[in-house]
Amino acid sequence: MSVATGKSKSNLRQEIRARLAKISPAVRAVESIGLCDRLEPQLRSAHTILFFAPLPDELDVWPLLEKFLMAGKVCALPFFDAAAQTYSARQIHNLTTDLVSGKFGVREPAAHCAAIALDQLDLILAPGLAFDLRGSRLGRGRGFYDRLLAEASGVKCGVGYDFQLLEKIPTEAHDTQVTFICTPNRSVRRQH
Repeated sequence: MSVATGKSKSNLRQEIRARLAKISPAVRAVESIGLCDRLEPQLRSAHTILFFAPLPDELDVWPLLEKFLMAGKVCALPFFDAAAQTYSARQIHNLTTDLVSGKFGVREPAAHCAAIALDQLDLILAPGLAFDLRGSRLGRGRGFYDRLLAEASGVKCGVGYDFQLLEKIPTEAHDTQVTFICTPNRSVRRQH
């Protein structure tokens, strides 16, 4: 990583985190409904979907997980493998019995949940701090989602607020791209 790229990524992370911290629960709830309405048609056409458990400052996609689980879709969440220091995908069937608090305090599948190969996913919902029109994604800085996205097949959908979609963000060779970005008010396919 070049020093300039690292510093600009760090500065952008701080800026986005500051904006996220100012979003009220009421605004988050309204924006989450808008996002879910925009995402739902994409999810209908997928059979095997990797969701994510939203952090308190992220848009809430959980209602879609509940809905598509009830509809019989194959729904998975990232599972952190502490020994390998990587995320994999595990299928969930029951939101009451299949979830535990993971390493980072994020809801994730329990150890008894079956693994799903990352190349078997039709659609991957990916959170991020920022995205750009080229499909670049700025994560939280640990690289876990970059490694997961690099191995996953299927359509990769970045999920965030409208202000998290920027013209261009700093990237490095290991950063993975998403196919499109969905916000409460926009759906943007990656430009090449």
